[in-house]
Amino acid sequence: MKNRIFAAVAAMVLVFSMSACGSKEEPAKEKSTEKTAATTTVVSLEEPETTTAAPEEKPAETEAPAEDEEPTPEEEKAVSLEYWTEGSEVAKSLVEYVEAVTDPDSDKFIPEEERIVVSDLDGTLIGELYPTYFDHCIFVHRALYDDTYDAPEDMKEFAREVEKSLEETGKLPDNCETTHAKFAAEAYKGMTVDELKDYAKEYLKTEASGFENLTRGDAYYKPMKSLVDYLEANGFTFYVVSGTDRTLVRAICEEMFGIPANHVIGTDTTMVAEGQGDTDGLDYMYRPDDEVVFGGEYITKNLKMNKVAVIAQEIGMVPVLALGNSSGDLSMAEYVTLNDKYEGRAYLLLCDDTEREYGKPETAEKLKTTCDELGFYTVSMRDDFATIYGEDVTLSDEGDKNEIQ
Repeated sequence: MKNRIFAAVAAMVLVFSMSACGSKEEPAKEKSTEKTAATTTVVSLEEPETTTAAPEEKPAETEAPAEDEEPTPEEEKAVSLEYWTEGSEVAKSLVEYVEAVTDPDSDKFIPEEERIVVSDLDGTLIGELYPTYFDHCIFVHRALYDDTYDAPEDMKEFAREVEKSLEETGKLPDNCETTHAKFAAEAYKGMTVDELKDYAKEYLKTEASGFENLTRGDAYYKPMKSLVDYLEANGFTFYVVSGTDRTLVRAICEEMFGIPANHVIGTDTTMVAEGQGDTDGLDYMYRPDDEVVFGGEYITKNLKMNKVAVIAQEIGMVPVLALGNSSGDLSMAEYVTLNDKYEGRAYLLLCDDTEREYGKPETAEKLKTTCDELGFYTVSMRDDFATIYGEDVTLSDEGDKNEIQ
């Protein structure tokens, strides 16, 4: 009789202990009273049916979890969108969307393996106005100011044209996209992947032109970093889809966001074995003393419709959420919102802040009109971001904005 009593109590302790730990596979969720809060795990414990008195010798007590316990940093990441303005309607819509698609009882539920996010980089996750895209800045530096590299004259001529255009008009020259891609591929020819990553990470340590107290490595939008963390904590898989060279984007994303290299899609250049020369890859055998290096020719510029093509090729399913900031992202946004299986959404940032960033209100207004017509959400950097780079970061004198070195 005594053994049966002890067995019953032991079973009670086991059930209680398992309930306190929770279940990773099917956590029960309870919505917070705040709109911006995500779900938290709650476990109910039913009283076991028994009429037997407890024995005098009690087993060791299991400590119940404190209900008012402060969340850990990891839990805090999952339940809030930091750096967004209080009362932001677009932040509220993002949280409501995430809560709906992660709730198994919702008719909008999306299984975790299909919660795919695709995001642009420049102007969406990081600044693009110091004074222009990161890959253009680092290219001009490589061609004109890097003492370790002797650029050919036609490359220098184009780099000077880019620099002059930015200094005089603030705009890149015509046909810059493909011309830059061609010369940038040539500029890194012969480098290994790790060498180019290290080169980019060193350049990230330089000052962001046009700002005080900001390096290029810290020139990411704090509200968007919070959004990346929030989405990943809620079971979304995050991909960066950029027109910038893929290896440069990998270096940036590793440093700023911790996004793995295989979740980065960018403009691609040829890659060859170091000893391959002009031999076709079908006729060359990789050798023990070989390394994979850049071949010096670009394959495709990953912008506009090309973004849709590479998403289909590399991800293999239609994403459910798209983040962008320009006309180069509209095809990607349309592709996502036309998802015929789940509710797909697109959020595009508007460069409308002229106090904390070099905003372009007219450009922002045109993009907003287009997004309204297409049914995309828009994020006002001026109104929806409580901070952009941090409170200690300010704009410098206008005369310094367009310096690249």
